[in-house]
Amino acid sequence: MLSYPSAISLSSRTLNHLADRIRQHRNQRRSRWRRLDPGRQALLALAHLHNGDTYTRLAAGFDVSIATAWRYVQEAIALLAAAADTLTTAMDRIRRLAYAILDGTLIPIDRVANQRPYYSGKHKRHGVNVQVIADAAGRLVWASPALPGSAHDLTAARTHGILEALTSADVMTFADKGYQGARGSVRTPFKRRRYRPKLSRRQKAVNRAHATIRARGERAIAALKTWKVLVRLRCCPRRATPIVQAILVLHHVEANRYAG
Repeated sequence: MLSYPSAISLSSRTLNHLADRIRQHRNQRRSRWRRLDPGRQALLALAHLHNGDTYTRLAAGFDVSIATAWRYVQEAIALLAAAADTLTTAMDRIRRLAYAILDGTLIPIDRVANQRPYYSGKHKRHGVNVQVIADAAGRLVWASPALPGSAHDLTAARTHGILEALTSADVMTFADKGYQGARGSVRTPFKRRRYRPKLSRRQKAVNRAHATIRARGERAIAALKTWKVLVRLRCCPRRATPIVQAILVLHHVEANRYAG
């Protein structure tokens, strides 16, 4: 088998953060000798999450078995996901924002035993629904646990309690037409309905201004999906939530925001 060096476009701060968590975990468990030290295990996990390297490639590159590569990645994901913010914790920061942007995204997935719940009619593919909250600059603040892809964005936001939390905190929130009916502090664009008059000039102007603000939220989704493992998940849908939570922690460490 041929091998070659590669690079991960992340800072050493992110690598050290994950390595410290792994080292602390090993010390707590009084773990015996392992094939890779904490730094190499952290590098292996980042190669999987950020570059999307498969376990076969990781095993070859780090000179370990495929089973060991899988175990090391899962351990790192679990440690990071345990440190992820809940919505309640994230609201401490969100309520201080000028306003928030709420949007949903579908993360494609290919290993689905029960096809129907994970098929998104909107995107015409299988996946999981993740709700994303961004700040006024379009920076990623929080991402929700994953729901089956058939879940509507409004239903997903209600399921996670996002709408209630934003309304209780009185945070002005901009969202697309998929959230119409949310009420509270959530603002959606005007939508023309069949057999009703066309939108007025004022309503169209409001929609344009709304779209300009909401477009910034796409940056947060794009930032989330720069982690190549989310291009298409090749795992059980139940593993999607800890992966998203782990990436959220790493993203904040890399951006040097909200990092513990």
